[in-house]
Amino acid sequence: MRKEDKTVIVAQLGELLAQYPHFYLVDVEGMNSAETSAMRRKCFQSNVKMVVVKNTMLKKALDARENDFSELDACLKGTTALLFSETANVPARMIKDLTSKKQEKPVLKAAYAEEALYVGADKLASLCALKSKNELIADVIAALESPIMNVLSALENRENAEASAE
Repeated sequence: MRKEDKTVIVAQLGELLAQYPHFYLVDVEGMNSAETSAMRRKCFQSNVKMVVVKNTMLKKALDARENDFSELDACLKGTTALLFSETANVPARMIKDLTSKKQEKPVLKAAYAEEALYVGADKLASLCALKSKNELIADVIAALESPIMNVLSALENRENAEASAE
């Protein structure tokens, strides 16, 4: 591959890293074509962009970023797929779903989610438990709505009790 081509690929990776707030590094080495197709289909359904990259080019793209991703250098071995997502927990749940179907791969190498690095396959449960912005907003609204609903219910019960007493 020519140096100009490599420069273009590194620039494209840099654009993807800037475009998406969350990304996952996943080990896909040894996956057969059926497993790979199933993973790509699941990515498409989940609005996750999957890109298989050369580790050296990914390292150059990460080094060009403002954040310090040096902790990920140890993960850049073997065949690596990058999963880009707008929502932090979607790729983690997708990986968990795929591996629960008696597949050994894909395996989480590392992730950058909610402005934090998660290194190692043991972090998958933590990443699955992350709540998205919309989930957090729904929790806050439910917490605020609950006391109001209790007051309205009590007032309604009181009105019904007074009406039946008359």
